Amino acid sequence: MMNILPRLVLLAALLALILLLIAGPGTRLDFWDFRFGFTLMRWAVYLGAGSAVAALILVLIPKLRAGRAGMLVLSLLLGLGVAAIPAWQLSQARSLPRIHDITTDFVDPPAFRAILPLRADAPNPPEYQGEEIASQQRAAYPDIQPLRAEAYPAIVFDHALETAREMGWEIVAAEPERGIIEATDTTFWFGFKDDVVVRVSAEGDGSRVDVRSKSRVGLSDVGANAARIRSFMERLGERMN
Repeated sequence: MMNILPRLVLLAALLALILLLIAGPGTRLDFWDFRFGFTLMRWAVYLGAGSAVAALILVLIPKLRAGRAGMLVLSLLLGLGVAAIPAWQLSQARSLPRIHDITTDFVDPPAFRAILPLRADAPNPPEYQGEEIASQQRAAYPDIQPLRAEAYPAIVFDHALETAREMGWEIVAAEPERGIIEATDTTFWFGFKDDVVVRVSAEGDGSRVDVRSKSRVGLSDVGANAARIRSFMERLGERMN
């Protein structure tokens, strides 16, 4: 029995790694619901942490580590690595507000229109919830602001549309006459669908660009929507310079 303990610990660490690796892609490919994907990640943490602790204990016992030190060290490192990734994500989620709708304009946030049929079955409604989330966004993401450009709206619109395409967004609607771009961005690992609306409007002698990004599911977006807007604005700003 003592001889197979190191192998069982390594097997547990490998199983934890497999659970971690399939949780996201399986959700993205519609093999299971995202909630089950999160459950797989949770079990990956349990197995990873458990195998790491077990490996550490066995390493400290000379009789058990004899001839199997390499296997135990591998189990320790693998278990810690697997457990650390979801644990870090969880800590990030807890440090950020539980919101999933980010905008550069709290007074008149860009509204979804062409995307509405795609959100018909989404748990998160398309309407903006107002000050309820605006105050939380101001505290967490004060840098999310409109972009102002010294160029005609038509020119800025073209650059904005090209920027959205460069970022891999699926363009749902592009209306130059309204200055509106609606698109969907799919997250890499879990394949979550987040919807984006970009509005280009005239302001003084130049233009103003507002962006709103909202998740279809989930309470917290773990900062994904703010990061998306931030990246878009940075890229658009570089194109305009």
